[in-house]
Amino acid sequence: MSFYMHNTPGRLRIKSPLVKRNENVSYEVRKILGATNGIATVDVNLTTGSLLINYNPKVIKHDDIVDLLHRNGYFDKAKAVTHDEYIHSAASKAGSFIGKSVLGSVLGMALEGTPLSLLALLI
Repeated sequence: MSFYMHNTPGRLRIKSPLVKRNENVSYEVRKILGATNGIATVDVNLTTGSLLINYNPKVIKHDDIVDLLHRNGYFDKAKAVTHDEYIHSAASKAGSFIGKSVLGSVLGMALEGTPLSLLALLI
């Protein structure tokens, strides 16, 4: 799992492999965020390493929360993927897979019964 973040004003989801299945880190993160002005609640999912942080955007910005986690070693901003980047990557992979499948099928039908049909199967 990589580092991930998605922000909607007032709600920030962070995923960190450092939090996954680590109760000590979960406790430390809750303690740090819970003491931060403007943060209402912090829910931690140890199975996925996900933090759901509800905050008041008039008091604190999501970048400040991410920076706080980064400074304390619980989140690596350089390795983080945003929601939009994640969706774009998934769509690109799906498009590539579908394109290869269609090309293989078309080549298979076009070359059916010829010695090149084996080549079409390999594509």
